[in-house]
Amino acid sequence: MKTLIRPLGRSTVFALALVLLSTACNRGHRKGEPAYVSAPQAILRDRVAAMYNKVGTVKNAERVEIMDRDKRFAMVRTANGMQGWMEQRYLVTQKVFDGFQKLAQDQKDAGVQATAVTRNETNLHLEPGRDTDHLYQITQGARLRILKRALSEKRLPGAKPAQDAPKPMEDWWLVRDPENHIGWALGRMIDVDAPLEIAQYAEGQRIIAAFVLSEVQDGENKVPQYLVLLNENKDGQPTDYNQIKVFTWNVKKHRYETAYRERISGNLPVTVAHEDFEKEGNLPTFTLRIPDDTGKMAERKYKLNNPIVRRLLAPGEQATKSRR
Repeated sequence: MKTLIRPLGRSTVFALALVLLSTACNRGHRKGEPAYVSAPQAILRDRVAAMYNKVGTVKNAERVEIMDRDKRFAMVRTANGMQGWMEQRYLVTQKVFDGFQKLAQDQKDAGVQATAVTRNETNLHLEPGRDTDHLYQITQGARLRILKRALSEKRLPGAKPAQDAPKPMEDWWLVRDPENHIGWALGRMIDVDAPLEIAQYAEGQRIIAAFVLSEVQDGENKVPQYLVLLNENKDGQPTDYNQIKVFTWNVKKHRYETAYRERISGNLPVTVAHEDFEKEGNLPTFTLRIPDDTGKMAERKYKLNNPIVRRLLAPGEQATKSRR
């Protein structure tokens, strides 16, 4: 009995061609594809097997070329020609690396709002969120410069919350690390620096930032005077801060005193400067950015004529106030 072999239809031939083309692309066109190491350090092995020999290591943010792939692993070649297999989860694409470069370029002129220290090893993400791409990793105890804040939805283990329930949010900070890399760090992984001598006046709130407004001479020492931003001691607040305090130094009593406090909700950045005020002389000023009901930002400027803080009203505001 003869077996009849039917010719393949056009659709079948086309489908097989696509499969072969895809396979060829995956094997051929990926050779030499650039990638970057997102782990602090990764091992290069001589083969993909339970038993292997270590042929070298690669470090965080190091550029490699992908020579081949095998499920969880990729064969890579380093800049000095070393080759080995490593886990693909420790690699990010050229697109992710370029995204970090663009972020650094966009934020190159951003003013520093505070400094902080990492509690543990911390990843820098391209965008706020735990599931977003990350590349650089910062060591525990590293000092960071904070540029701005953002919110991201917090992932909760277990069952999903009801649709009408408010989504839990967590804080993320855009930071610059000691090597001038810029990225988003999870807020709970860092501690904002606050002068110890004024931290005791936080009254249970979280200190967001502390700016030096001026210095006063007390004997042989110069003592800084501070503008401090505070917020509720929990993540997810709608604004970056909801209260400001100005601490001035009492030369006679040799201690800090609260010269000014105001419940006001605002967002970073805050600008600190000095201006000339004729008879009053050159005084420190600070400018806050306050959102209105539509989210539009309005500026409020204050001056410190030690130890008095006064708001500087715009001409229109002053005229309106006097008419009232």
